[in-house]
Amino acid sequence: MTPLEDLLERYQRGDAEAARALVTAFSPALARFCRLAGTPPDQVDDVLQEIWLRVHQARHTYLKGAPASPWLYGIARHVRVDAYRKRRRVAGREFATDLLPERAAAPPARDSKFDEILSALPESQREVLVMLKGMGMSLEEVARATGTTVGAVKQKAHRAYERLRSVLSVLNELP
Repeated sequence: MTPLEDLLERYQRGDAEAARALVTAFSPALARFCRLAGTPPDQVDDVLQEIWLRVHQARHTYLKGAPASPWLYGIARHVRVDAYRKRRRVAGREFATDLLPERAAAPPARDSKFDEILSALPESQREVLVMLKGMGMSLEEVARATGTTVGAVKQKAHRAYERLRSVLSVLNELP
């Protein structure tokens, strides 16, 4: 049994000193493995940290007496491949730009009367009304978004319209 296997077995049993010694002893080799495999130098530390995290999560799978290096390098290889895939995904979807987009226009000022009228509705009816009329969603889309049926959406919208008609008729009668 090599010192590496001994450290790994002690680490499996919960020996914190063995864990420290294992990380200290094997990190340079794992970092070199990552660099030689094409991991950018500025990301080697992050990949190395992820390797040790995965080693910690998988330490129970190490078989006592088995060679430790292949087990550790196997985990390192999987982490390195995952990091490569992530870099490719990010590079394919993100890009740097010299110009920032224009600031979004400020939302139009809302009439306080309008807010007051909408506040007369129960939350569920207000939500359905905003999705249908404010956002232009279909009945089916609102039903999916609220986790209800199309019939329930229709019923809430109908009740909201009736409630708004009554509120507006009262407001129109005021001097």
